[in-house]
Amino acid sequence: MGAMTLLNCAAGERVLVDGLDLPLELSRRLEALGLIAGSRVEVLRKKRRGAMIITVRGTRFAMGMDIAAHITVRGDKHAK
Repeated sequence: MGAMTLLNCAAGERVLVDGLDLPLELSRRLEALGLIAGSRVEVLRKKRRGAMIITVRGTRFAMGMDIAAHITVRGDKHAK
């Protein structure tokens, strides 16, 4: 089984970022927003097609599914 990605997460799920498999410029932009390895992410909303709304370090933002598919995550043992 392959690594779990942010795209696989359901609304309401909380996970930890393992890594970004994206072009360097895009990875740096997301890192500047706080999306780095070890960051806690909560999926607030997920549409079948289009963007998903996530929270990272208290900031909400929309992310396209093509990007979410390249962010590896794992379960957060400390999620409430």
